[in-house]
Amino acid sequence: MCRSIKTLRPPALPEEATEDEIRAAALQYVRKVSGFRAPAAHNREVFDRAVDGVADATRELLQDLEVRGAAKS
Repeated sequence: MCRSIKTLRPPALPEEATEDEIRAAALQYVRKVSGFRAPAAHNREVFDRAVDGVADATRELLQDLEVRGAAKS
């Protein structure tokens, strides 16, 4: 739970971030914020929804972000 969330934009990651990398970063964020490595059964749905929401926001951010000096795809 203490490892850092990986930077997913160039130049830290020269190629486009994969769906697995985006999902892993979202999961790490939700774990850190919630304080749970794995939620109890009664919190599973809200935990998964949060991961989905963070992954969606991350994907949108990476698509729309303009990095100075990098070619926009």
